[in-house]
Amino acid sequence: MSNKTLLAIDVGSTSITAVIAKNNLDGKINILGTGTSKSEGINKGSITNIEVASKAIKNAVNIARGSTSEVIDSSAISISGAYTKGLRSLGSVNVPNGLITETEINQVMQMALYNATIIPEYEVVHVLPIFFKVDDSKDVENPLNMNGSRLEVSVYIVTAKRTALTNVKSALKQAGIELTNFVLDGYASAISLLDEQQNKFGATVINIGGTTTEFVSYKGSSIVFNGFIPVGSNHITNDLSVMLHTPPNAAETLKIKYGNLLKSNENEDLTIKKVKIPRIGDEQSTSEVSLDHIQTIIHARVEEILVLVRNKLKQSGIQENIGAGIVITGGMSQLSGIKELATKVFENTPIKISNPINIKNGYMNFDDPTLSTTVGLLFYGLDDNRAYELDSNKKLMKRAVKKEELTIPPIQKEEPVIKEEKLKEKINETLEKEDNTKLPTLSKKDKGRGMSRFWSKVSEWF
Repeated sequence: MSNKTLLAIDVGSTSITAVIAKNNLDGKINILGTGTSKSEGINKGSITNIEVASKAIKNAVNIARGSTSEVIDSSAISISGAYTKGLRSLGSVNVPNGLITETEINQVMQMALYNATIIPEYEVVHVLPIFFKVDDSKDVENPLNMNGSRLEVSVYIVTAKRTALTNVKSALKQAGIELTNFVLDGYASAISLLDEQQNKFGATVINIGGTTTEFVSYKGSSIVFNGFIPVGSNHITNDLSVMLHTPPNAAETLKIKYGNLLKSNENEDLTIKKVKIPRIGDEQSTSEVSLDHIQTIIHARVEEILVLVRNKLKQSGIQENIGAGIVITGGMSQLSGIKELATKVFENTPIKISNPINIKNGYMNFDDPTLSTTVGLLFYGLDDNRAYELDSNKKLMKRAVKKEELTIPPIQKEEPVIKEEKLKEKINETLEKEDNTKLPTLSKKDKGRGMSRFWSKVSEWF
């Protein structure tokens, strides 16, 4: 079990969240401190001002550090899919000893990475095994300790622009933070949301944030496709502000308070309801707007986002392989009626609105769709039972060996010890007897006396 202290930083488009945590003695994640700050110097997932962004990151981390004195051993930072590309590759190696160990697993994944055609200005973030093959067998999930002469692997490789990663590193360096691993935002969300059944049959996670929408298709223990759209819930606010001629803060209030994607005829009183909103440039004067008009604007933008995601999934050919359906998370997943709209857009594919696993603690409530990436980063860095992968340092992330695998039954362990002890006792007793049968050592004087007695006896006989 890993006992390291992890710093997880989710660099979002609207806020930055920092969490310090480590595993307790039971192997469960223990939250030691949390901090949040407004996201600044970041636009649509990319850093636009390193100095401002580093200050925002540092503020969040300092707040989290204020709750604990633990020394941070490692860090995991989320990166946007805005500057990433995904590709597939294959690798194969011979197994010289016939038994597959982590050495062979590492070698075959490194070989798959070596065989991949990666664009020069891009760097590797994840190398995830889609499936392994041992000799001529069917797909194998975990080949460790299996017998065979040849090991093959099919991998999905996530790469990111070198310049974008360098900007993130620079911002972290200015904030006094040492980077350990980059983690794709959508990948982290999938880790925190999908259960075993969804992993097995395949699912797509759509995380709709403030200015970006990220999505990953996940199957088994690997991403099989990832994508990004530079549109989010803040665009709804902008649409309302422009079309209703109202200030952005008033438009945000309208979105949160009256946002609803259900048809107006489902609520008879909806068409006659109106709200007063301030006019932009002259906030003293107000105008009345029907809720039906407000919801039409919201509906158009949300539908556009979902249609763009659907089209990208269709182009990739992935949509037909997501048997467990689509999981929607992020701030905009809280919008009433989004499940019904998504069901229509994705042509009756199963839709689930989901929050991440709630890690109980005294600092922050993780049962919140805006924290899906944050929770995923914690599981990425601290969960010992995750699948194999090569991280952003191209190092193999190993599975932890369970205690049961190391424990020898007490009966098998005690008997040899008892036998050994008895054997030692017998040997000691034998040695003692042998020591007692030895003749005493005689001095020269005693030797002389013995000989004189012997010759006197001989003279008496003759």
